[in-house]
Amino acid sequence: MRLSIFWRLALGSLAIITVVAGVNIYALIQLRQLTALSTRLVSYHYPAIETAQRLHASLYAQLTNEKKYSAVHDPVFLKDFDDEAEEFRRTLGALRAQETATDAQKQLEDTERLHAEYQFLFRGDVGGTTAAPPKPGAGYPARRDALLAGMISALDSYIGMHEARVSRVVSDSRARSARAEGIMQQLVIVAILAGLGLASVASYSILRPLRRVQEYIRQIGQGKFGASVEVAAPSDLRELVETVNWMGKKLQELDDMKAEFLAHVSHELRTPLASIREGTQLLLDEIPGPLSPQQRETLQIMTDSSQRLIRLISMLLDLSKMEAGMMEYRIAPTDLTRVAEGSVKKIRLLAESKHVQIVTENPRGSVRLSLDAARIEQVLDNLLSNAIKFSPEGAAVKLRMESEAQAGVVRISVSDTGPGIPPEDLPHIFERFYQGRVQTGTMLAGSGLGLALAKKVVEAHAGRIWAESEWGKGTTVHVTLPLTRSGAAA
Repeated sequence: MRLSIFWRLALGSLAIITVVAGVNIYALIQLRQLTALSTRLVSYHYPAIETAQRLHASLYAQLTNEKKYSAVHDPVFLKDFDDEAEEFRRTLGALRAQETATDAQKQLEDTERLHAEYQFLFRGDVGGTTAAPPKPGAGYPARRDALLAGMISALDSYIGMHEARVSRVVSDSRARSARAEGIMQQLVIVAILAGLGLASVASYSILRPLRRVQEYIRQIGQGKFGASVEVAAPSDLRELVETVNWMGKKLQELDDMKAEFLAHVSHELRTPLASIREGTQLLLDEIPGPLSPQQRETLQIMTDSSQRLIRLISMLLDLSKMEAGMMEYRIAPTDLTRVAEGSVKKIRLLAESKHVQIVTENPRGSVRLSLDAARIEQVLDNLLSNAIKFSPEGAAVKLRMESEAQAGVVRISVSDTGPGIPPEDLPHIFERFYQGRVQTGTMLAGSGLGLALAKKVVEAHAGRIWAESEWGKGTTVHVTLPLTRSGAAA
């Protein structure tokens, strides 16, 4: 029985999670052990060493106060000696209370005993109060130095014990870390390989039928609606396959309806509009009778509007045919420079009405390509008319053409110095009916079809079209067409 996509993904994910969880549990155990060792270092060994070093310093402070008192017999130094000795005994007692090792306890006991002997030796039998100062006996310095040396030796031994334990703990931590690192690397490699293997099996079993469906959808996008796709897929995908097959049949029906609609629109709209245009032209020629200035102006508006509507319908029908893959191109060797010159001649009247100068930069000689001259001229007409339409009065529009034999292309660019295109609109200007969000009173409204049609024509010639614009400074539209044969000199 075939597993569904859910159970394939669930079981594969569960296996991967199990492997990863095992790696994490091992890492957690090792981390806890290392944390325990670090805690022991921080909370026990390092404080013990620091306390012993303070005791060490306290002994030298007591010796200093004792010598000062012996020299000047100032009670202040005696009080400082007593305070330092009391602090020494309290700190030593606290250190003994927290010490657990037997050998370390013995060192601290020896230190405490020697310190008591040192106090007794310094004060003597009297006790050494302010009223009766201590009076050390003969040979006191030698005996005192011996006691101090014993205490310092005991404290140094105590510090040495803890430093040795610290070294052992650090070495143990390093060994554990190295061992854990090696095992973790092996576990991670195993987890990665297991994860990749399980993911590959699950992905292949799911993606294989999806790729078949994707290929069929791509064929639908190319206009091939007739065939249906048959794949052995999980239960979840079988419904998708059936839906895609149903979609292909419906698209075939819609494509047939669209072709019928295009033929109907071509006949039903163009013919009446042509009759309207011819009728208004007859009236303008005053064949039925003379016209008043107001009537002539009205008829001229009707003529212009009908012509514009006919061009718009023709452009829309051409674009629909191109999108449906029904447009037929008459490809033949053509001199591109002549095509450009013809387009400039047609558009020059519009440029003169706006006092815009058209500047051309064409290669010397001819540039011959295999193309549909009428369609490429339509592209240039659209680009030039847009550039003139959005250029201020007195500006210049540049049409530049250059042949690049090494790249095997001809580059055409149309530049203007108009307001430019906002960055957020630039990626969408070649979409059908897209006119941008910025319109000013000086700009003429358009249909939003010219650039979309130009893009379809250029791509049908295996070329590329794109625009570069700087807001407030102008726009340049670039076109590249594959070069088949160039003329005399470029």
